[in-house]
Amino acid sequence: MRLTTILLLTLLTATACDRSPERAPGAQASPATARAAMYTRSDWPLPVTATAAQPDLIRAPDGTLLLSWIEPQGEGHALRFARYTGRAWGEVQEIARGSDWFVNWADTPHLVATADGALWAHWLKKSANAQYAYDVALSRSGDGGVTWSEPMLVNDDGTPTEHGFVSMWPAARDRIGIAWLDGRRSGGEEAEGRGGHAGHEGPSAMTLRAATFDAALRRDGDRELDAMTCDCCQTDTALTTRGPLLVYRDRTPEEIRDIAATRYDGATWTPAHVVHADRWKMPACPVNGPAVAAEGNQAVVAWYTVAADQPTLRIARSNDAGDTFATPITLDQGARVQGRVDVTLDADDAWVLWTLEDGGSQSLQFARYTPDLSRELQRGEVARLQGRGRATGFAQVATGNDGTYVVWTDVVDGKPRLAGARYGVAP
Repeated sequence: MRLTTILLLTLLTATACDRSPERAPGAQASPATARAAMYTRSDWPLPVTATAAQPDLIRAPDGTLLLSWIEPQGEGHALRFARYTGRAWGEVQEIARGSDWFVNWADTPHLVATADGALWAHWLKKSANAQYAYDVALSRSGDGGVTWSEPMLVNDDGTPTEHGFVSMWPAARDRIGIAWLDGRRSGGEEAEGRGGHAGHEGPSAMTLRAATFDAALRRDGDRELDAMTCDCCQTDTALTTRGPLLVYRDRTPEEIRDIAATRYDGATWTPAHVVHADRWKMPACPVNGPAVAAEGNQAVVAWYTVAADQPTLRIARSNDAGDTFATPITLDQGARVQGRVDVTLDADDAWVLWTLEDGGSQSLQFARYTPDLSRELQRGEVARLQGRGRATGFAQVATGNDGTYVVWTDVVDGKPRLAGARYGVAP
């Protein structure tokens, strides 16, 4: 069955939400289970006034927040970023621009900051005329983003196939780790897929690879981590005290596409294992990857599944840096659940972000839990969007020094725009 047909059926039936019996989505937690200090929402003005999309939001080692995005520029695009100190935005700076980029709603650029003060950024660059032939370009700035190195390719296989859905993490004071989906074994076929991505059929498949790069962009430890993964679902990483935890959507020969996790222990990657056996059988890629966050050895993973033909959003915790996971909690369920999840975690709270759509209307939701997920503290709507479908992309959430921040894409007068919100304790 074509994936586009599956999507149309999902949209046509998205007229009601099968709410969990414990609490209707959007309701606040009861005073008996919530902390005394509830978080209130305020608008967070962004330094982006032009047409923009594909946001990325991260917390740097110094506690500041880094926001990056893509803007159209003539016949091409520019990748830009700005730093938020908690009081004000710094100057908007340009990382790179080009007319040969692959720009997509789901496969987006990312930033990472290392302890030496360097910034690293990646984007996608077309490698051939084939629609889905593109590579991962990587660049580094040693002066806070004023200047950037000549980009180099993360993947060096030279095949005109897909390479993307990247995760990056600080691997040392002056080194990063990077993982990506790699299509070198896919043969470059372009089966029908969701959102402009291939749904590679047959024995060839997308793979998962990882490598590290030093300050001179020298590659080390390039290896294949999984020989068969979902084709176009996002990967994500979080740093635990025992090393980076990497999560992604796996794929079996029987087309089971559940979430898997692996961790680099300083010498090797641990054997990948499923976070929870949903047993979701899906004939093509849903373009809906997992999200992970960590604090010490505690980690939380959130993801979307349609196991048993029921769109469901789940979250699970691990107390051992991802070696094992507890039985997941169902966050939301029903035809209007779109997934597109993100999470953030610190010593006080775990935040989850996801998208709903019904009756042609889209909204961005959040839930706040205790770090061990034992209690739900708060739940609500971040924003009701004018845009719908995949044009709104994937929202981002990060915890700053003075609150939790959310960035998303909306579509206003036919053009994508970025918007932001801050959640902080009411005075």
